[in-house]
Amino acid sequence: MSHESNKRSLSDKILDWIEKSGNILPDPAILFFAGLIIVWLLSAIFSGIQFSEIDPRTGESLKIVNLLSGVKLAEFFANMVKTFIYFAPLGIVLVAVLGVGVAEQSGYVNAGLKILLRITPKKFITPMVLVVGIASHSAADAGYVLIVPLAGIIYYSAGRHPLAGIAVANAGIAGGFSANFLVSALDVVLQGFTQ
Repeated sequence: MSHESNKRSLSDKILDWIEKSGNILPDPAILFFAGLIIVWLLSAIFSGIQFSEIDPRTGESLKIVNLLSGVKLAEFFANMVKTFIYFAPLGIVLVAVLGVGVAEQSGYVNAGLKILLRITPKKFITPMVLVVGIASHSAADAGYVLIVPLAGIIYYSAGRHPLAGIAVANAGIAGGFSANFLVSALDVVLQGFTQ
């Protein structure tokens, strides 16, 4: 066993360490809730601070608002559902995650990945993941939700480290942002500015 660990490359050891460190992190919902509590507490602590910068919308100087005050808490809870309804990326992500869940449970993803791996030579997996990442902007920002984990699965199935696949997918999605081969949701927004 020690002989096998000596044969592992430095990059494999680093990727394993990153994976173990990432697995220690709590669920994203818990991280979101902790961030919410931290922002609330910081807003209460620093609520007396006023800045010299002027808000161009109101003409008044910027100041920190105490989000734990009764009025702001009531406003937060009263508008919570409306905030989530009108947060456009949430709808796309929820539908995409639902679709991926159905595809995963039905075996479609597994079968599709096997076909993809069968027709793609191993030396072309990285360019293929990059191109798919660039083209993922056709589905707005769902590429981060769908392509990133799928790239990890593809790399793992090909005998490579899944974190390398996740890094390649992130490079394709972020590096190819709005440089899509197809018309994306961002193009519609930008087209309005050009006219």
